[in-house]
Amino acid sequence: MIKKIFITLIFVLFASNAMSAGSSSDSTPKKVKSDYDKAVTHVKAAKKYEKKGKLEKAKKRYEKAQKLLLKSNDKKPIQADTLNYLGFTTRKLGDFENGEKYYLQGLAIKPDHIGINEYLGELYVATNRMDLAKERLKVLEACNCEEYNELKEIIEGTKKSKY
Repeated sequence: MIKKIFITLIFVLFASNAMSAGSSSDSTPKKVKSDYDKAVTHVKAAKKYEKKGKLEKAKKRYEKAQKLLLKSNDKKPIQADTLNYLGFTTRKLGDFENGEKYYLQGLAIKPDHIGINEYLGELYVATNRMDLAKERLKVLEACNCEEYNELKEIIEGTKKSKY
């Protein structure tokens, strides 16, 4: 009798271990990064490469980010943050005309977007339209943010813009 109970107990233990071996011990679902989040990661890496003078690596990261942002924009259009980074990556890849279009689309959604106003101001400096750059600076004037100071330095020529 004790032998039977012992064998049954061992059987139950083996069966429960075998069943749990195929399942994950972590029951929380893993969060899948969105195309936008992946793109932001690439943009941040590209900026670091750019600061180190590794321009080819930076360019590749901007290209990857831009592709992801285009996909994100197709899935979820009318997102100011996505349009901001689309403008940024497009500008960094040398396409000022389309970069400006993305920035302006973003401003149509959120006129006080800090990032768009700063980056559009930088684009205007790079394309020698200082009056428009100063308009973007005026929008940022009350934000009490580093973006205001950075754009101001670029406009004044005390900080070099990398376009």
